[in-house]
Amino acid sequence: MSDPETHLREAAEWLARAQDVGQYGGVPAFYDAERKRWEASYPETTGYIIPTFYAYADHSGETRYFDRATRMAHWESDVQLDNGAVCAGTLAAPQLVPTVFNTGQVLFGWAAAFERTGEPRFADSLDRAAEWLVSVQDEDGAWRRYGSPFATHPLNTYNTRTALGLLDAARALDEPRYSDAARANLNWALTQMRPNGWFENNDLEDNRRPLTHTLGYTLQAMLEAGVRLGDSHLVDAARLGLERIAERQRRDGGLPGRLDAQWRSAAPWSCLTGDVQIAYAWLQLARLDRESRWIEPATRAIEFVQSTQDVATMDLARRGAIAGSYPRQGGYMGYRYPNWAAKFFMDALMLVSEVR
Repeated sequence: MSDPETHLREAAEWLARAQDVGQYGGVPAFYDAERKRWEASYPETTGYIIPTFYAYADHSGETRYFDRATRMAHWESDVQLDNGAVCAGTLAAPQLVPTVFNTGQVLFGWAAAFERTGEPRFADSLDRAAEWLVSVQDEDGAWRRYGSPFATHPLNTYNTRTALGLLDAARALDEPRYSDAARANLNWALTQMRPNGWFENNDLEDNRRPLTHTLGYTLQAMLEAGVRLGDSHLVDAARLGLERIAERQRRDGGLPGRLDAQWRSAAPWSCLTGDVQIAYAWLQLARLDRESRWIEPATRAIEFVQSTQDVATMDLARRGAIAGSYPRQGGYMGYRYPNWAAKFFMDALMLVSEVR
C-alpha cells in the first residue's frame, strides 16, 4: 500500500483542482463520473474545507493551501445571504434559501479564517451567521425551522455539528451566548438517544437506517463538544455509539453504509465519508481515553478508504478523489466524488499521524 502521505497529498491536490474549476474560491460539490461533469460550488462543504486546508498548510509546509483557505472564506462572505444565513444546496439551486445545517458548517470556516488572518470581514460574517442560528433556534435547543429542502426530514439530530460550529464561533468571537445555544442543542440531542446509543431523527432520508455519514456528524460533534464543555454525559453518549459501530466493522476495515436501530448492517455498501468520519472520532477517543484499542479500528477504516482512492489515473478529475460509496454504484452518491469525502479523509489521515 502506498505511503499515507501520498494519499493525503493527492486528496489535497484534488480539492485544489476542484476549487480552480469552481472559480472565485468556492469548491464544486462533487465530480460526476458518469456524466463527466462538475457540480456547481457548494457553500456548506466549502465552509468546512477551510480549516482542513489551514491544517494541511501547517502539516505540509505548503503556504498555497493557507492562501486557498482564505480565498474560500472570502467567497463564503461574498455569497452569504443578507440575513446572515447560508443557502441550501449549491449556487445552481433554483432558489437560494437559508438553511440551519449549512450555516452551521460554514461557521467552522469563518472562525478558522478569522483566527488565522485577523480579517474583520470574517468576524462579521461569523457573527451574523451565528446570530441568525440563535434567532431561529427553538426553546428546547432543537432547530425545527429552516431545514434543508433537499433532506426528507426537517428535524435533524446531526445538527450537533451545527452546535459544534457555534462553539467555534463562541471561541473566536468571545461570545458566551453562542456557547449557550450550542449546549442547549446538545442537551436536546441527548433526548433523542435510545439506551443502546442509537439516535432518532438522524438521517438525510431514512431515519430508520441512518448513514454512517450522519452518524459520524452526530457522534464526532457530540464527543468534541463534550470535551470542550467538560460535559461527561456528552462524551459518554458519543463513546457508546462509537463502541456499537466498532462492533460492526467488517474484516476489510469498512463499515456498512447504513445501520438500523439495533446497530445491524442495513446496507451492503460502504459510505466512504462515514468511514473516515467514524475513524476520526475513534482517534479522538484514543487521545482522550489514552487507550490504544481505538487506534486499530480507526487505522483499518482509514486504510480501507485509502485502498479505494486512485492515485495513479491520468484522469485528473478523479485522481486523489474519494467516491461516495464503495462499490462506486452504492446507495450514497453513486458514481460521484463528493468534496466532503476528500475533506474528511484528509482530516483522518492528519490526525492518525499525530495519534499513532
